[in-house]
Amino acid sequence: MPQTLTTIALMILAYAWGLAAQAVGLPLPFMLGPLIGAALIATGVPHRLPEGYRFPTALRLAFIAIIGLMIGAQVTPALFSQAQGYALTLGAVTLFVGLAHGAGYAIYRRLGGYDATTAFYASAPGGLYESIEMGAAAGADMTRLMMQQFLRIIVVVTVLPLGLSLWLGAPVGSAGGMTLARGDVAWSDLPVVALAGLGGLALGRVLRLPAGQMTGPMALAAVLSLTGWLSLELPQWLVNLAQMVLGTALGMRFTGLSRGLLARGAGLALLAVGSMLGIGVALAAGLHALTGAAVDVLVISLAPGGVTEMALIALSLNANPAFVTLHHIYRIVLTVVVIGAAARLRPLRRDAPPDR
Repeated sequence: MPQTLTTIALMILAYAWGLAAQAVGLPLPFMLGPLIGAALIATGVPHRLPEGYRFPTALRLAFIAIIGLMIGAQVTPALFSQAQGYALTLGAVTLFVGLAHGAGYAIYRRLGGYDATTAFYASAPGGLYESIEMGAAAGADMTRLMMQQFLRIIVVVTVLPLGLSLWLGAPVGSAGGMTLARGDVAWSDLPVVALAGLGGLALGRVLRLPAGQMTGPMALAAVLSLTGWLSLELPQWLVNLAQMVLGTALGMRFTGLSRGLLARGAGLALLAVGSMLGIGVALAAGLHALTGAAVDVLVISLAPGGVTEMALIALSLNANPAFVTLHHIYRIVLTVVVIGAAARLRPLRRDAPPDR
């Protein structure tokens, strides 16, 4: 019971944090506001949480499925008309994975003093859970590995929309009033949305899709959209709630970490992610010159964030979310294949320094 009441209290606070973030003009306010608020609770007053509290995984997965449905509904035949340019953009993602991984490794190994195994898996620019699992099997420092991988996503989610807002000189996406959701969806349509989400989750699990909790519902919604069998519409309040759940879940990942370790990890993450984003921006500029594709779409497609979080940013900016998601799925699959092959070819020796 205390666990359930804590989750309810966090969601009430998440709504307040989202409204506050919206009032000050933050992009993705209903995700960034709860993320910041939950992180402050997790690091500032963790003793106020029930012992062993973890944000419910099932709740998070349910709302990831909602985001997947919304992205899949944006898949149209026009997306496939751009396929001739995918060789260049997917090639850029391939180059990005190698360069970003190398830059991150150098920062964690040389500046952070991490052992080779921990630095290798902590700097993987994708495959969050796969990197953590393979790192655990290889003998990495799990506290540092998990911290850096979660910080990678959090830094990208925070910095990228803020950077785009500064670059464009105005609030972007949801902060600028943009949305792909509708406010007039009937309550009677929600059971159909729920059934589609459950069907998509089952599809992702059966087919073992990468990031299946999102790509399964996305694939199902895409098929329904392309065939014309069903056009899924989601109300704005449901999209906001999905952002609140995901933001709170990310913020609560900091529970139990010491402030000193977290501060040091955050500094390293800013350097590592900053270098990765710099590589992504440079590649996006080159692609823009070659293909004429929108720079914001290319930058989001080459950012080292999670599929769900990057898809939310693309949705907020109306920046071709299906295109963005396709490239992030490829990035994650490629990263997992690369780190798996590298681990088999060259087992890394664990020589971790003592905690300090």
